Amino acid sequence: MIERNEYLSKLISVKENGFPKIITGVRRCGKSYLLKEIYRNYLLNNGVLDSQIIIIELDDIRNVKYRNPYELDKYIREKCSKNIMNYIFIDEIQLVTPIINPLYTNGKYVLANKNDKDVITFVEVVLGLSREKNIDIYATGSNSKMLSSDVITQFRDKATNITLNPLSFEEFSKYKNSTSIETIYEYMRFGGMPLAVLKPVDQKKEYLKSLFETTYFKDILEHNNLKRSELLDSLCNIISEETGQLFNSTKIANIYKTVTKNNIDKETVEQYINYFIDSFIIKETTRFDIKGNEEIGALRKYYFVDNGLRNARINFAFEDEGQMLENMVYNELTYNGYSVNVGTFDKNEKDKNGKSIRKTYEIDFIAKKNSKKYYIQVCADLSSKEVKNREIRPFKAINDSFQKIIVLNKPIEESYDENGIVIIGISDFLLKFIK
Repeated sequence: MIERNEYLSKLISVKENGFPKIITGVRRCGKSYLLKEIYRNYLLNNGVLDSQIIIIELDDIRNVKYRNPYELDKYIREKCSKNIMNYIFIDEIQLVTPIINPLYTNGKYVLANKNDKDVITFVEVVLGLSREKNIDIYATGSNSKMLSSDVITQFRDKATNITLNPLSFEEFSKYKNSTSIETIYEYMRFGGMPLAVLKPVDQKKEYLKSLFETTYFKDILEHNNLKRSELLDSLCNIISEETGQLFNSTKIANIYKTVTKNNIDKETVEQYINYFIDSFIIKETTRFDIKGNEEIGALRKYYFVDNGLRNARINFAFEDEGQMLENMVYNELTYNGYSVNVGTFDKNEKDKNGKSIRKTYEIDFIAKKNSKKYYIQVCADLSSKEVKNREIRPFKAINDSFQKIIVLNKPIEESYDENGIVIIGISDFLLKFIK
């Protein structure tokens, strides 16, 4: 069994807190499994009776009746025992169909249209049930109606949102019972989507590639009333090929024009990028001026929520080890609760002729968590003197005491160079250093 102990701990910490628990995340990352298998087993092993756990799978045709919000509410209230806590798990809650308030339809259930007012949705059902002292409610969903921005807007501060990610490297290595370089490289190539992890290598690729056409793009098209997927394909491919590069919408539009010979405006690019972000497929990070201590400019870096998904977009060809490593480090930092920015700063220097010039430096990541602050460079190989000088040059130009780190895709333990810079292998960095 694949363990998701970090997320189990999160669920335990909010158990019976008086708020509904809404579990979101990229499709196929294991939301239903977390709830119906891992968390359910925890409850059963800690004194909760099976009769206290009510699971409603709305994608089961036998439960189609409960896609009506009133019928769902009625069913749950009738099933709940009095004077004892009932744990309600609603899976695929997005299948609950919005209806017009029956007060305005002579008591009849009438499906709501997009522009109808006074509509009853699953949000009202969940919030109403959560107010009962004998009900602790959990809901998962997939599909376009459970995208990140929608959930935040609909529930505001009235629910606990837990965002589930694909397997972290720690979870993956525990399942594999290995931290070898082969294990690291497998994770870098194929990522941590649970079903992909369980498949043999020859099936991983096709499964990951199929997710975009059969699931992700389909959801985005449906949610945003789009008719064509060609633009989704092209922009997703551009981001995958340029992972970790600084972008703005104008730059992406220019790349699109070069690749496809078609024009696109920057507003459309920004819109489509937001579709990917809301679907949990990619994450965005901004630049941070180290000297000015503020976020700056329109340039962004984009990373895929999972390396396997990113590599699937380039058909697992021309895999850049540096890009994969950087994407992996970014995801692991955010998974461990760090806020992450791209570091940048300007410094006046002398050129070889003694002329004063202004030079811009960039650092892969600035990671902050409570009192911790790290400057991080990610590098596949540091054996070349030229490469080493390039990686440490920004560190030497920063005049502060925060820890500076170079992460290598090598099985080496933590050490320090003559400048006090930490040199550490990816495994030790992820499993020990940032914990």
